[in-house]
Amino acid sequence: MEVILKELIDTLGEEGDVVQIKPGYGRNYLLPQGKAILATKANLAVLEKEKSAIEARKAAMRTDSESIAKKIAGITVVIEQRAGSEDKLFGSVTAADIAEKLATLGVTIDKRKISLSEPIKTLGEYLITVKVGYQVNADVKVQVIPLSGEAAA
Repeated sequence: MEVILKELIDTLGEEGDVVQIKPGYGRNYLLPQGKAILATKANLAVLEKEKSAIEARKAAMRTDSESIAKKIAGITVVIEQRAGSEDKLFGSVTAADIAEKLATLGVTIDKRKISLSEPIKTLGEYLITVKVGYQVNADVKVQVIPLSGEAAA
């Protein structure tokens, strides 16, 4: 099944891309959600007319993503957590914790855009990848330290 994307889909492409997908994915998800339309002759003709507007939106989104990536690249996020012996945390640091800390630093990122294979469970420094936009990633340094006034055992 061939469809025209109406918005950014990370696994498929950007707005205006014509992509080949499995029929079930299109019929059950993309088309009902309004994220894509069938690639018929009429829809392809409309796409050609709107191509310049779509390209302008893509360029603006890419510029915004790159500026956010530059802003994030120099940030070190410091998260204080209670820790026990052998630098193990009571609990863990999740993508939501990192997103919340970034928000306090003036950068709003959705927690689903933070690539954390598993929650952080020990003290230390970690390099975390953040998906800022389509094909634009930034690395954030996350430093997990013990709570103030609490000595490491």
